[in-house]
Amino acid sequence: QACSSFARQPSSSDPMQSPVTMVFVLALALCAASGVVAEQHARSAVTPVQKVIELMEGMLAKGKSEKHDEQVQFAAYKQFCDDT
Repeated sequence: QACSSFARQPSSSDPMQSPVTMVFVLALALCAASGVVAEQHARSAVTPVQKVIELMEGMLAKGKSEKHDEQVQFAAYKQFCDDT
């Protein structure tokens, strides 16, 4: 009988059983959720090649805009020179 008292399971009225179990379940759920979030982030992350392509497209758009601005400015200057 002495050995059986050590092997018995704690009763549900044990005050430490419920909070410890709740903390364990909460920790397990958080670990599982963080794994899912990390996996989704890895899937949606931009690859280095995609980032380079985005940067090059931005540079192209900026270059075209600056070229247009320069053409407009030069046309105004050329008109000024032709008029004087």
